[in-house]
Amino acid sequence: MTKPGGRVRAGQGEMAELNQETAREIRDMVFDFFAGECDVDRASLSDDTHIIEELEGDSLMFLSLLEKVRKRYGIGIDLKTLARHLMKKPAATIGQVVALSQAIVRHGDDIINVEL
Repeated sequence: MTKPGGRVRAGQGEMAELNQETAREIRDMVFDFFAGECDVDRASLSDDTHIIEELEGDSLMFLSLLEKVRKRYGIGIDLKTLARHLMKKPAATIGQVVALSQAIVRHGDDIINVEL
């Protein structure tokens, strides 16, 4: 499914394509979010930056970010579904959050069946 503006979106039971532009946009969104929320220079962040240990982030920040991703890309993923996925495969670093956010846009509610 394509959202207005050419953005891809996955509905329930669908898998959307994730083009390079959208993948880069999601990556930038994640990095900008943590830089702003944690009051750090974006250039100091990397894929290996540990959100809790290095940035003193918390799960509420993560939920806030995921809500932004859901709204921006029109994803209807249920938070319970996402919580089940995170229990199996937690995201501790910024790189892992980028990968998870991209997978959410690509897979929607089917994220529970995806190995990252």
